[in-house]
Amino acid sequence: MSYDVQRVLMTGATGYIANQLLPTFRESYEMTLVDVKAENPRGEAVDGVQIADLIDHDRSKYAALFEGVDAVVHLGYKRRSGDPLDHFFDEKANVEMAYNVLRTAYDEGVPRLVIASSNHAADWYEHNLIHTRRMESLDPYVLPLSDNFYGWAKATYEHLGFLFACGLGGFGDSDGGESHVSGTPVGRRMGVVMVRIGAPRELDPELYRGDPAGYKRDLGAYISPRDLTQLFRRAVETPNIDNEHGVPWQVVYGISGNTRAFWSLSNARQVLGYEPEDDSELKYADDVRSILSDPGRVG
Repeated sequence: MSYDVQRVLMTGATGYIANQLLPTFRESYEMTLVDVKAENPRGEAVDGVQIADLIDHDRSKYAALFEGVDAVVHLGYKRRSGDPLDHFFDEKANVEMAYNVLRTAYDEGVPRLVIASSNHAADWYEHNLIHTRRMESLDPYVLPLSDNFYGWAKATYEHLGFLFACGLGGFGDSDGGESHVSGTPVGRRMGVVMVRIGAPRELDPELYRGDPAGYKRDLGAYISPRDLTQLFRRAVETPNIDNEHGVPWQVVYGISGNTRAFWSLSNARQVLGYEPEDDSELKYADDVRSILSDPGRVG
């Protein structure tokens, strides 16, 4: 498979992650920007944003935005609020938005989707095994397990993406018919990359005074803006993203090349050709010495 990526649609285009990606993406592609508001978190207008509610079940209201697009980068997200036991309802809306984006892209013939997942899709392992030293590194293809509704939603995004990448489930082919393999309907396979973003923010040392464990964790999870941008660009542009079973679907961790990493970058490197340029251990070397090497500190 080979294709030239020229037009990219980005949802959640006024958000925090989009703010890091857009400078390079605007230089590289013809961008269609979509969000529910036109201002970024600082209250500044983002040029070219088109207003659309992608949670709306009537996809005809925004389907035209997906026409002729070579790739979709889905960053859109509805914030959760209230009691953690009620977060299901906001996260259910986010799952519905992910489905609407996948379905509209599928219907409009978009060949590639890149979706912002999160490390929280499998955060149960981190809480219970990684930091208790019962697991050294987490591979992205371990069964995603989370102990919160945010992580549940992200894991569900990943499974939705797998469905569309398989082309299975009775989608049918482009002329309305259905082809069958062993009785299972097979439709168009759409390439999907799920990026489990780690900690895409600068690590302020003052936030970690007295919390060395938290600092070690975020040093492992850190991703710099240029590494984040490179990873998303490679996810958009890599022609062949087939996994070992021939399904064009990848789940990759979004971190820099960190010395303290506890998530695997193996498929991000091997399949997407991701070559992170930063390492939190070097970038924050002075803070590391200050926070983690105080005389007498244990842990």
